[in-house]
Amino acid sequence: MSRLCKALDGVATIRQTNEAEVPPKDVSLRVTIKDVSREAGVSIKTVSRVLNNEKYVGAETRARVTAVVERLHFRPSSAARMLAGRRSFQIALICDNPSPYYVYEMQSGIRDRCEEAGVRMIAQPYDRQSQRLLADIESLIDSTQIDGLILTPPASDDPAVLALLAARAVPFVRVSPGRDAPPSPATFIDNRRAAREMTGHLIGLGHRRIAFITGDPGFATSAQRLAGYRDALAAADVAVDNALIQPGDYGFASGAAAAAALLALADPPRAIFAANDEMAAGALSVAHQHGVKVPGALSIAGFDDTPIASMVWPPLTTIRQPTRAMAYQAANLLLAADAGGSVQQLELGFELVVRGSTAPPRV
Repeated sequence: MSRLCKALDGVATIRQTNEAEVPPKDVSLRVTIKDVSREAGVSIKTVSRVLNNEKYVGAETRARVTAVVERLHFRPSSAARMLAGRRSFQIALICDNPSPYYVYEMQSGIRDRCEEAGVRMIAQPYDRQSQRLLADIESLIDSTQIDGLILTPPASDDPAVLALLAARAVPFVRVSPGRDAPPSPATFIDNRRAAREMTGHLIGLGHRRIAFITGDPGFATSAQRLAGYRDALAAADVAVDNALIQPGDYGFASGAAAAAALLALADPPRAIFAANDEMAAGALSVAHQHGVKVPGALSIAGFDDTPIASMVWPPLTTIRQPTRAMAYQAANLLLAADAGGSVQQLELGFELVVRGSTAPPRV
């Protein structure tokens, strides 16, 4: 009997020890806005204003509320925020671009700003050839009740898309829109001036037979960059040879096809300027296949400074377009417009980056 009692005592001790070792439930699941209000010593309305990044909250109060939110691991209910402010705290990106690097940078920039504001980003693929395009965008609006959209080319210049958003009164910001489009919040660089500077760089190296691979004609940036190329040739009194202007679609394969056509000319170019890095990389691959030395026999330049520009050999001379910053600022403009801010068009700077793919023509 004594042994049985001792055994039972041991079991009880083990049970008590194991129960003590079970971690407590996550109390953050039970934290409410009232708890934050009480701990910070402010009203629930003030906490709500801080969470929604609204105006009229002092810096000291905002910092105190933020500190309590972090300490209590408070996570506001999306449903509650929607009911309180009649907002979904979601914005959508409409993007169609053959360059995965461009799409990644665009998504990353928007996501960075959304995380700061406690807003969710939804990425919606865009196919301008689809007959269901407008229906899909309208379905997105209805199913998510998004607070606004960010449109990248070519959606940023699609009259049907713009008309739909205007009719539905959905706020939007456009990235790299065409100059002839109606005024609206937008972020962009001066594509024409950037292409003019790149072409001028090649002319400054001594090149005169300079080819240009255009982008997708559905993108406003394509016409802008082609115009910059023509501007630079005219300024240097270099005649435009239409045989040196080859079509592309911003994809690697189109750059390769254009370069193959250019190198097959009786008088091939000594330099190729492609309207983006993907096509420039395609041109570079064809040059290697044909045994054409780059940059000794042929200089190649791109546009955007996406990661592929540094991955290929030789690395590409290119225009550094601040894609991630444009995306971040587009989200910033959209959030400002949603809060009642004024319409803004923000031009960002660019940089000509010289690398190993360009050099003076070999005599």
